[in-house]
Amino acid sequence: MHALLLLLAALQTAPPDTVELRAGLVITHSVVVRPGRYLLRPLAPDSVAVRIRGNGITLDMSGVTLLGTEEDAPPDAAAGIGVHVEGGHDISIQRARIRGYKIGVLARGVRNLTLHGLDVSDNWMPRLWSGLGHESLVDWLYFHHNEKDEWLRYGAGIFLIDVQGGEVRGNMARRGMNGLQLVRSVQLRIWNNDFSYLSGLGIGLYRSGRNTIMHNRLDYCVRGYVHGVYRRGQDSAALLLYEQSSGNIVAYNSMTHSGDGVFLWAGQSTMDTGKGGANDNLFFGNDVSFAVANGIEATFSSNRFIANLSEGSQYGVWGGYSWGSEFRDNTFRRNVTGIAIEHGQDNLIRGNIFDRDSTAIRLWWNRIEPSDWGYPKHRDTRSRDYRIESNRFSGNTVGVRLENTTNARFDRNRYAGVDTAGIMSVETGVPMSETAPEKPTRDIVTMTADEALPPWVPDYAHPDAPKPVPGGMTVMMPLGAVRGRETILVDEWGPYDGQRPRLWIHHVADSAYTGGPLVLRVIGPSGRWRVRGTRGVARVSDTTGLQGDTIVVTPDAGPVTDWSIDLESSSSRRFGFSRFVAPASWKLRVATWDSVSDPRANLEGFRAKMAGPSLVDRTEPVLDYMWGRRPLPGFPAQRFGVIAEGVVDLPAGDYELVTISDDGIRVWIDGRLAVDRWSQHESELEIVPLPAGKHTLKVEYYQVDGWVELRVEVRKKVG
Repeated sequence: MHALLLLLAALQTAPPDTVELRAGLVITHSVVVRPGRYLLRPLAPDSVAVRIRGNGITLDMSGVTLLGTEEDAPPDAAAGIGVHVEGGHDISIQRARIRGYKIGVLARGVRNLTLHGLDVSDNWMPRLWSGLGHESLVDWLYFHHNEKDEWLRYGAGIFLIDVQGGEVRGNMARRGMNGLQLVRSVQLRIWNNDFSYLSGLGIGLYRSGRNTIMHNRLDYCVRGYVHGVYRRGQDSAALLLYEQSSGNIVAYNSMTHSGDGVFLWAGQSTMDTGKGGANDNLFFGNDVSFAVANGIEATFSSNRFIANLSEGSQYGVWGGYSWGSEFRDNTFRRNVTGIAIEHGQDNLIRGNIFDRDSTAIRLWWNRIEPSDWGYPKHRDTRSRDYRIESNRFSGNTVGVRLENTTNARFDRNRYAGVDTAGIMSVETGVPMSETAPEKPTRDIVTMTADEALPPWVPDYAHPDAPKPVPGGMTVMMPLGAVRGRETILVDEWGPYDGQRPRLWIHHVADSAYTGGPLVLRVIGPSGRWRVRGTRGVARVSDTTGLQGDTIVVTPDAGPVTDWSIDLESSSSRRFGFSRFVAPASWKLRVATWDSVSDPRANLEGFRAKMAGPSLVDRTEPVLDYMWGRRPLPGFPAQRFGVIAEGVVDLPAGDYELVTISDDGIRVWIDGRLAVDRWSQHESELEIVPLPAGKHTLKVEYYQVDGWVELRVEVRKKVG
């Protein structure tokens, strides 16, 4: 008996098996993977490289790199799943590099899951079609529905579905679309992770509650931005909470330079019924600064926002239809609007600092609400019953602007250097127990030296502060760090993380799209660089230099611009830039149509209308239009059509014709119908092969109303 007990004890303490990864491997007990590089390409878009089935399993992947594609493959070539945990309990995956998959780690139906020390960077992300000149609406994200796992189409470094309990700690996801996605997952502790420089979301939650999200870096999760050209964000966000994601604690995270810092939406069920919401979440001590759109967007819900920093965004908080929410002890700095809430009720705004926001607080109600929303049919949506107390306003143009808002109570607020303390209009009842006249109030209340507005740091001693996780990282950007939306650089794949040298367009001359010189700047780590070679280039202004220098590239003359330049840094990293533009000399005709010549119902009538007088006669080298409310000169705002004809002559090579359209398009190549998307649609992408040689192109396009997007371009085939 004694020998048997010793044998059992030895078996219990025996080291895990050591295995090598292979395609189709199923792991059913604890193992250590032999270190090395494993290239396990997916055989189908949803195939899995490694599966885990069972209970009480630890998968140690120290020193392992699991690849779904070669490391130089384009990001949109990634497919399949690296590691799939299929149910079970007490599962741990540790210390792996997993890249080149649509999803790095997918876990479904697991209890007590631990993910630690994983690097799931460089997984799938789509090519972005928004560029230097203007955005494309085809890049907008849509998270509204996920009852049938629709979010899987967006991929992630880590994707958790129906996971209950566990820890996601010390992981990294960069240079992908999404870091961590949670669907119906609860009671997870998510901390010390770096999910930054992503083209979609740092962390996304759908019907996921009672999670603790602390000490994470979620910076530069952004798309739809070119500084000084357009700033949309396209629903990217550092942290997304959707559809009844309630009771979460979000604290001590850096969520800066993203589309939104926090994007919270109650969900479609609340929109339809007026019930529920993404409620009772606590956001404490987070930095949500320099968002493209909103530091925090929180709508149709009730939550607490305490001691956060929101600086340099369009809106520090956009809180449409927020009710019973608290905005306390936050710092709002240099936003266009600090707090903006439409149709809100019973909200508390107390103890905040509003430092040089143009408008500190704006509250209002619109009488006309969208007719297809169920929410206002079930809920009181008047703007009413606010308590605005003990706030400090400094250097604002307007302190508080109220429109159609009733029973807003003010008490003990202080003002310094504020042009106008309050603007009240239409049905606004404002009991005030403080001295803040309606006329300009510059220097009416002077703050003393000890009241000077301090630099923001997380206030761990605040009475509402959640207890930090022992060993939690300090993730906030230090004072003096380079910050600001001008540091956001988004290329055709996503935000640039500064880790590698590269060339960035510094200035585009008027002739850049037709073969003129291009000014490029060397960005990235400090050091020297040199030009190793060029193709199709007549002249380069400099062949050596330092990081931060600019160079001017003058292409060879010719009907098609096709050139590249290859550089090497002093750290032996190779980088470069290439450009291809094939002008087609598009000749345009533009005309309006009516109910008789509606292209959706009467194509021949539409064509007859287009054959008549043209509103616009112009020739364009590239057919590339996009606008919202203000059309180009000569173009109608709605109900118009375009006929465009051009010729392109392509040298030897492989090419594609790319179209993006909203509302309807047809394209002929040499008289053959190649693109037929004539049914009315929002911005959609079509790509068709185009051989070398000379081709005649013809485009028919119609627009009904709303946004206009029409792009037809020839590009070199990629991949």
